[in-house]
Amino acid sequence: MVTLAEVALLAPELVLVLGAFLVVLLDLVLPAGRSRRGLLYVALAATGIAGVLAAGLLPQDQTIFSGTVVIDTFGLLFKLLFLVATALVLLSSELYADRLRRWEAEYYAMLLLGTGGLMVLVSAGEFITLFLALELSSLAQAFLVCWAKRDLKATEAALKYFLLSVLSSAVLLYGVALLYGLTGQTGLASIASLLRGATPAALLALAMLVAGFGFKIAVVPFQMWTPDVYEGAPTPITAYLSVASKAAGFAVLLRVFTLALGDLQSAWVMVFAVLAALTMTLGNLLALAQSNIKRLLAYSSIAQAGYALVGVAAATEQGIAAVVFFLLAYTFTQLGAFLAVVSDVEFAPDDTIEGYSGLHFRAPLLAATLAISLLSLGGLPPFAGFFNKLYVFWAAINREPLVGGPLYWLVLIGVVNSAVSLYYYARVIRQMYLVPAPTDKPVTIPAAHALALALCVLGILLLGPLAGVFIGGIQPAVSALLR
Repeated sequence: MVTLAEVALLAPELVLVLGAFLVVLLDLVLPAGRSRRGLLYVALAATGIAGVLAAGLLPQDQTIFSGTVVIDTFGLLFKLLFLVATALVLLSSELYADRLRRWEAEYYAMLLLGTGGLMVLVSAGEFITLFLALELSSLAQAFLVCWAKRDLKATEAALKYFLLSVLSSAVLLYGVALLYGLTGQTGLASIASLLRGATPAALLALAMLVAGFGFKIAVVPFQMWTPDVYEGAPTPITAYLSVASKAAGFAVLLRVFTLALGDLQSAWVMVFAVLAALTMTLGNLLALAQSNIKRLLAYSSIAQAGYALVGVAAATEQGIAAVVFFLLAYTFTQLGAFLAVVSDVEFAPDDTIEGYSGLHFRAPLLAATLAISLLSLGGLPPFAGFFNKLYVFWAAINREPLVGGPLYWLVLIGVVNSAVSLYYYARVIRQMYLVPAPTDKPVTIPAAHALALALCVLGILLLGPLAGVFIGGIQPAVSALLR
């Protein structure tokens, strides 16, 4: 029997769903024109209320709905991360909506529903719930990628994203079916208790799960959709995909592989270590040749997924805690970069790096936000990006002999790749600060968008010095996950 107490534990998700419906209903009664800006404020309010409710549930460690949903601190931390990312994207969407003179309710409704799907995804305690939440979020994201439906790039990006998303979901479902055939269970804990040994069928299921989740987090060789989708999608949605969707993919990957497939750890640790090395290297090498800022950041995000996989390959409490902190710091860093790019229609309508010439003189806040974000992505101190890489590399070095020993070779590849990435990040910064601007016309930034940029910079600057505090707060959640 479903109890009211169980339903109350899903209050954050329910608030987002109700907010989405309220936005659509208000759209029917609000007059056309600027008054429809209220739709944005309703979406922001729903996100804020959901965040307060999620924070109020901390700490938790229980299962509901007959074990299909897990409400624990690990999942709640990711839910808060999604809500922060959604709020920042909504703030930047005001500029996007003003530019298109379109304040459609469906845009905000789909953003809220997609976030709700991601929040259920990270709380899934068995594969059927996981798959349904994954499809809800993926369909909402595909809709948002194609928002500028008269733009051929957006249409192409949405088609690629939808088709490859369906393909990856099918592969994932085949892996789940194999595990069900081996154990007769879909619950993660039940599968862990019944799965015995690295049989050929178990290894095939493992490979299919890696492929299915690999698409969601955009790791090599499942990253082929990323550059085209990031370039074609509306920039606020690109920011959302690069942060919230990727973080959700890592969260559910950690839960599934540590809980359900712990008996195959020796196999998947090496798989993720190799994928981390390939993803870092290919992402950075391809980024070197890019002249389009959105494609450059797309390949950069692929490389960042490789760095995060180093912590997954460590397969320890320290490594998983480092991955969670990595994703937290990456959220503010990547959003800072993409939200600065949202404004580029006034100086780089074709998204070329050359269009950023002299941006410092025309829009100091935009240039500073983008520069700080790029330096953080490159891993330079004292920014958050330095510390998130430091912790995942340190976790890989500190692996105990019982779990395979230190991954010195992987850390070395990560350090070299970080150095390589500084070249293409420096190209953009040089263009903004050292190349003369083609015009003296200043770039105007709405107050809501400026607030989003300022919050991203604040997160980048504070998460570095406070990294130890956040790691200490994350550690108990990881310990509870692995019990």
